Amino acid sequence: MSRFQRRGGGEVEQHAATLELFFDLVFVFAITQVSHLLLAHVSWEGAGRAALALLVVWWAWQYTAWVTNELDPDSIAVRLLLIALMLASLLMAIAIPDAFGDRALLFAGSYVAIQVGRHAFLTFAAAGAGTLERERAGRILAWFCAAGALWIAGALAEGEARTLLWLAALAVDYGGPLVTFWVPGRRRLAAGETWELGTGHFAERFGLFVIIALGESIVIIGATTADLELDAATVAAFCGAFLGTAALWWLYFTSIARLSERALAQAADRVLLARDAYTYGHALIVAGIILTAVGDELVIAHPAEELPTGELVAVVAGPALYLLAQAALRLRMTGGISSRRISGALACVAIGLLGTVLSALVVGLLLLAALVGVIVADRIVGARRAISPRATP
Repeated sequence: MSRFQRRGGGEVEQHAATLELFFDLVFVFAITQVSHLLLAHVSWEGAGRAALALLVVWWAWQYTAWVTNELDPDSIAVRLLLIALMLASLLMAIAIPDAFGDRALLFAGSYVAIQVGRHAFLTFAAAGAGTLERERAGRILAWFCAAGALWIAGALAEGEARTLLWLAALAVDYGGPLVTFWVPGRRRLAAGETWELGTGHFAERFGLFVIIALGESIVIIGATTADLELDAATVAAFCGAFLGTAALWWLYFTSIARLSERALAQAADRVLLARDAYTYGHALIVAGIILTAVGDELVIAHPAEELPTGELVAVVAGPALYLLAQAALRLRMTGGISSRRISGALACVAIGLLGTVLSALVVGLLLLAALVGVIVADRIVGARRAISPRATP
């Protein structure tokens, strides 16, 4: 048992503490930095770099969400830990625009400090000797140290060598949970017996990160429009972008979020389901929101123009990825196929094909119509189920 365990453990309903919300503020800035990194390089190479930066930011945040699901935020030691992690996260975020350049060591070093420092605390301070908590934290720490060596080596290298080393580090980081942090010579850990999961608090934390990403979209929409001449096309693009962000919120919080939390609460193995649907699945949802925000800025900045191929792909890919991520999440949570979201994603692709001869504003409005169409279809199906005596859950 951790000496800083949350009161009531996983059996008592918990909610996000103000310290956790304060911690999240750093990641508002980090998400903005990822968006700006992609906007500065709208290309396949730029998309790859932005994706790597996002995966690093996400991995730093979600591990902390898992940890604070168990630790008491009112403990002085836990508060000091989170404040230290905030500082390291802010340094990492500062380095993102030049992470592949002169600030590579700051970017990688800050990330390694977050991961290794957090789990060193859990291994040597939070848990008593011989406890399951210490064994678990020690194994995760070993994986972080192995990945950390690759991150630092990549920061010291240059060019293609850096990219390859960082991809290898990312593979180690993201591979650990899939094998439950197996260490040679030690017995395998059973996920359900090793982690204690507070369902309500856990789902709430990940929902709050979705809010962070949506909030960053609002900031981009407002900041971009504020610097432009407010003609009819710009105002229309601004309104369309805002309504599109509202549609993203609607699709998640009135459907997928509730479905996911309910499925998690009823799951026989909550930990494995949480790993797949939240740790991995929500990364795609956040990526879709960020891509959509980038597309919004491109549309608002050039509403009357036809977009170049690279920019058009960015505009269309955001909503399509978001809908496909929700379909994948539903499949993992319930085993059901979300035909409405798959159809919506295919509609976005079709709009992209037509976008080569349409203005950016028309493309943006058609994508908004596709999102609204999925919302309307959800409402119609929900109404039919409500009045049907044999409706399925």
